[in-house]
Amino acid sequence: MNRLWTGNFILASCVNFIAAMMFYLLMTSMASYAIREFGAGQAVAGFASSSFILGAVFARMLAGKYMDFVGRKRLALVSMIAFVALGAAYIPVDNIVVLIVIRLLHGATFGLNNTVVSAAVQTMIPAERRAEGTGYFGMTVSLAMALGPFVSVLMSQKYGMFWVFVVCVVLSSLGTILTLFVQIDERTPTPEEQRLKWDFHVTSFIDQRSIPIASMMALCGVAISLVLSFLESYSHTIGASAGASWFFVVMAACTFTSRMFVGRIQDRFGDDVVIYPIFVCMAIAYILLATAQGSGMVIAAAVPLGFGFGSLMPCAQAIVVNQSPAARYGIAVATFFIFLDTGTGLGPVLIGGLANMWGPRSMYWAAVVLVACAAVVYVMTTRRRTQL
Repeated sequence: MNRLWTGNFILASCVNFIAAMMFYLLMTSMASYAIREFGAGQAVAGFASSSFILGAVFARMLAGKYMDFVGRKRLALVSMIAFVALGAAYIPVDNIVVLIVIRLLHGATFGLNNTVVSAAVQTMIPAERRAEGTGYFGMTVSLAMALGPFVSVLMSQKYGMFWVFVVCVVLSSLGTILTLFVQIDERTPTPEEQRLKWDFHVTSFIDQRSIPIASMMALCGVAISLVLSFLESYSHTIGASAGASWFFVVMAACTFTSRMFVGRIQDRFGDDVVIYPIFVCMAIAYILLATAQGSGMVIAAAVPLGFGFGSLMPCAQAIVVNQSPAARYGIAVATFFIFLDTGTGLGPVLIGGLANMWGPRSMYWAAVVLVACAAVVYVMTTRRRTQL
């Protein structure tokens, strides 16, 4: 069996962990920060949080197409350096508009870096261990999902957001140093790609084969965004504040555990064996959140959500990569994350308003419906592939 755990794979995973830490450190507390510091309303605060992701979406479209023209290593390094500068730019901000602009730009650098590193790591994983390797790579996100929100909530409440921003600058500086040592295979664009370099047709940025699975991820992205952006305030509203920070620790632990074996099961027995139980787990998690009466139920919901959404990410990404030719890996991965990020970015704005109309629990009932819709999309996609 071809070797998976190379030094290069480990270095790339460390860079991915640092980028994910930046995401979770800031995403978790940004809405509360916008409300507290700038008097923002619920919708504006949600956008201050999710605008990071919208910036990432735009950048991924460019990265998928142009990473091989610019150079993958160069793009990864420059984007990480920009991460450092933009992390520091949060500190002097004194109005909500500037904050949102910085969030958009910061998200763009994240999108560039994550797309390049995620595409590059697929060339480091043996083809017969694709789901397993992608799952292990995704464990770095699980660890960030545990530490990021936990550190963010505790630091912002005890010391203020200034020190959260300082931690971001220090970590992204470390990420820049590690990126210098990652060996990223470069790929020379084909003559056809050279000819279409400045062609802005949708297929230049989006891989059509990946759209069905990516659409499924967009729906799940909307659902998970309601947890990332509003769980802290929701827990406070229902009198379960103590459950908020521990929720993410438990969720990440379950995600980490699931990724140790789910990828192997998928590689051996196929996609359906893991995807259908994943949808069931996610639906149970959102039902628990919608009906939660205290911290215990909030924390309990983290278990099925960790096993569900935590497993879905690498499993769905492996499906997308496996159905794409090697030359399209970059665009396939970009398509996957463009749809996921769009859902995650728009979710707080689109669904967050339900809390004002029908109460905060309505958001998580909406998440149950979104998971059901995602399951329908997967069933239709599977049948279509079978017929073809």
